[in-house]
Amino acid sequence: MSVTYAAGSTRMEAVARRVCLELLEPVHLVAYMSDEPTEELQALGYESYRPGYFAARSAPLGKVPAEVVDALFYNFAPGEVARCIPSVWDVATPGAVLAARQAGSVKALRRILGDLADSPALACAADLAIRVATNAPMEGRILYAALRSLPVPDEPVARLWHAATLLREHRGDGHLTALVAAGIDGQEAHVLQALHSGMKPSDYGRLDPLTPDQLAAVVDGLRTRGLVDASGELTPAGRETKTRIESTTDALAAPAYTTVTPDELDQLTAALQPIAARIKSAGYRS
Repeated sequence: MSVTYAAGSTRMEAVARRVCLELLEPVHLVAYMSDEPTEELQALGYESYRPGYFAARSAPLGKVPAEVVDALFYNFAPGEVARCIPSVWDVATPGAVLAARQAGSVKALRRILGDLADSPALACAADLAIRVATNAPMEGRILYAALRSLPVPDEPVARLWHAATLLREHRGDGHLTALVAAGIDGQEAHVLQALHSGMKPSDYGRLDPLTPDQLAAVVDGLRTRGLVDASGELTPAGRETKTRIESTTDALAAPAYTTVTPDELDQLTAALQPIAARIKSAGYRS
């Protein structure tokens, strides 16, 4: 099935958005939204979710300081990262954490996908996705580059999950570039996303760590810059800024998908559709 795309975007930008966000991100998200990865991390000694999360996602970087992780993760509230990094490395090594995360994610995917896990379509999707994921531009993409330094699994389900993780973090690194270029910091990004989605910032879960006064200060800063109006809604300039950030993110992600032919992209899309649908039907959505 051919990929369709909205007017105003190039075909490759539309492919980059659809394949990563709609079809591969659900594969990656089991790492955060399933019991199995959490249980594997708890078996290492991480007693609560948040330390395990910071350990698992930052493990490709090795034992770097909290400031580095905070800069790369970008949008956590002040102090959140430092409460876990570097103390998480007193519990287990980065290598042990990476192995636990992958093992738990594969277990979760096999449970959710059932017979699809051993299908030729999944093996095909894994091979095509890993080719895209390991040939994307690396310059300026620190977390993606760290993941690229890891060995590529041979087993198809692990291979697909690894590819999804690579492309998700490749896109994420590009998204941070777009945010920095637009002058939007991590907490402002959450406010823009909340308002763009029709939510009040106070109801947006990623902003929960902020106190009411801290959240009000973030919104006031956007209002001062003309991005939020007096009623707390996005202004035309705010909507344009959000659209520009997303368009830039798509454009920065697109070159990865030029490493396969148009027919192979259609083949990858067709193979991923039933996989993503099965995962989404189990409640795993971005």
